[in-house]
Amino acid sequence: SMTPSRFAGVIAAAIGLCVLYALPALAPRAVVQDLFSILTLLVLAMNWNMLAGFAGLVSVGQQAFVGIGAYAMFAAIILLKLDPLLGVLIGGIVAAVLAVPMAFFAFRLNGAYFAIGTWVVADITRLAISQWKALGGGTGTSLPKGTTKDMFGVDMVKELLNVSGAAAADALTYWLMLSLAVAMLVASYVFLRSRMGLGLQAIRDNVTAARSVGVDPVKLKAMVFMLTAFGTGLCGALAFIQITRVTPDAAFSVIDWTAYVIFISVIGGIGTLPGPIVGVIIFYILQRALADYGTIYLIVLGLLGIGV
Repeated sequence: SMTPSRFAGVIAAAIGLCVLYALPALAPRAVVQDLFSILTLLVLAMNWNMLAGFAGLVSVGQQAFVGIGAYAMFAAIILLKLDPLLGVLIGGIVAAVLAVPMAFFAFRLNGAYFAIGTWVVADITRLAISQWKALGGGTGTSLPKGTTKDMFGVDMVKELLNVSGAAAADALTYWLMLSLAVAMLVASYVFLRSRMGLGLQAIRDNVTAARSVGVDPVKLKAMVFMLTAFGTGLCGALAFIQITRVTPDAAFSVIDWTAYVIFISVIGGIGTLPGPIVGVIIFYILQRALADYGTIYLIVLGLLGIGV
């Protein structure tokens, strides 16, 4: 049923989305880059919220998938000479594949043990990647010069917006991240209204009752774990095209890719669909307002998280 207020909301959202897509044509490059990093956190938060808020899987190891996504993309570009965009897709797939052994290990644990277990697996992954000499070992590696300018679609964007190759690459990765965010939101909405999504929320609320009506908790949770790993891996790979340099510490950073993301989900409203969107806006405003205060900024984040 479409009430007038709901209809107005849909129209407003559609207009907002059009503005966001038009942004690279209207706004300076710095704004596009800024929004890109906000969208990165948004996509990561949507994935984490799906895991923790809807499947009840509180993971502190999502940086494993960001890092693996990034490294798989770098490997695809440097070792296999593939297009970066193909590398991003490979990043998502490799992350989803990594989720299988990770789930096998972590799913034997519950609650706090699961949270720590995922963190441990992420750290083992980071240490393993540090041994990968072809991609710079512990010190990491950079994208070969000109990689982003040669990326598929950059020439078309260059013509379209009449900008430099670098700005065109920024616009392209921004559009992809925005599309990923929109796709995640739509997929989450559809999924949560499906039979499986309802089953998932039933599991979160009461495993025994859910089992008694024929919901298979382990299978469902494993599927969500794999799908969110795919989304997180895609996001990580795309983010590191923008960053252009990868190191084990940056790619597997628990602060950047998991702690901030948990904070965003919590202050926005965990287990709600608009939660990550609200959270990322609050987070961004705080970051801007408190940028000059160093550690105070982290203390404020912590207090706010506890307060919420």
